[in-house]
Amino acid sequence: MEFYIGVDESGKGDFFGPLVIAGVISNNSLNEELLKLGVKDSKKLSDKRVLELANEIKKSCIYDVVVIKPKRYNELTKNLNLNRLLAWGHARVIENLLEKAEEKKLNVKRAISDRFGDELYLLNALMKRGKKIELIQKHKAEIDPAVASASILARAEFITQLKEISKKYEIELPKGVSPKVISTANEIVKKFGRDELSNIAKVHFKTINLIAGETSGK
Repeated sequence: MEFYIGVDESGKGDFFGPLVIAGVISNNSLNEELLKLGVKDSKKLSDKRVLELANEIKKSCIYDVVVIKPKRYNELTKNLNLNRLLAWGHARVIENLLEKAEEKKLNVKRAISDRFGDELYLLNALMKRGKKIELIQKHKAEIDPAVASASILARAEFITQLKEISKKYEIELPKGVSPKVISTANEIVKKFGRDELSNIAKVHFKTINLIAGETSGK
């Protein structure tokens, strides 16, 4: 039976929190199970449902999740643009899953991901195992159950990480980019100093230019 990989990411458009890339190994039979569970693009699901489905997907599929936390993200984006960083993350997940597939003696011949930027970014980022399989990059790839499952796993991990950061700083960090995000960032600057944003936010976002420069001296 032929298996394939679905890959997707979360956090790309969120000022606060990490960038998360996830992938699952699936096939036609598993896809039927995933659809019965209610798997769809994570953007169409509530946070509660995303977390519930993530647990079910992990029980059904071989999966892998790569988390690039804000501090590391900011270090990497000094030398890499976002599309190249995404390509590296997708390639890392694909490589990890192919290694797991080898261990389970599964026949994986292709990987599907959403298209971002020049498709050569991901092709060039693929590693030893990844270069041996067919890579399919297409717009709205989340229509595919494996890619939708990957989007759910990535979003679930993003939600979990954001909650952990919120708990640490005792400030609820909102998702996305909005006036609420800016006011929250200003609150963090007042309490902890502007430099602390690099530990919890993606500071290359233009949003950073709308945030005040006060520091607390901490």
